[in-house]
Amino acid sequence: MSEERAFPGWRGTTIICVRKGKAVAMAGDGQVSIGNTVVKSSARKVRRIGGGKVIAGFAGATADAFALFERLEGKLEAHSGQLARACVELAKDWRTDRYLRRLEAMLIVADANETFLITGAGDVLEPEHGIAAIGSGGNFALSAARAILSYEEDPEVIARKAMEIAAEICVFSNGNLTVERLG
Repeated sequence: MSEERAFPGWRGTTIICVRKGKAVAMAGDGQVSIGNTVVKSSARKVRRIGGGKVIAGFAGATADAFALFERLEGKLEAHSGQLARACVELAKDWRTDRYLRRLEAMLIVADANETFLITGAGDVLEPEHGIAAIGSGGNFALSAARAILSYEEDPEVIARKAMEIAAEICVFSNGNLTVERLG
């Protein structure tokens, strides 16, 4: 299996979610690249789902991510809005369903209380330090956010600054942000 297939979405975007205090903010860049060509600079990769109670961001194939968002919304409805349970059920389906297994995306989802990173390998991970990041610029954004976490109280400010730094370093990310916040 190629590295690109093993880590879907790894070269294509930056999404970060920062939780601090009673608030959570998620930011995503707007760049869409096919290979080394930028085809759009203002895509919206972060959105609200679950009746506006959950924020979700994706890295990877857009159509695949939307299919996963729809599945996650169905799981949220089936499990009375319990995000952890919905994420585990989605990850189980994603790993075992023949169609879903082929989807190439990664998700970060958060509600008022929890944040999870979900992958097609069956992972449902709750991040340490209240920060999760995915995509080609994810490690840059994660490092920047961790560096300023103790100096800034507002998770939206942290997410925006981390994205600014990632966009300066990662050629597959830009500074056209979509930011969603809860709390």
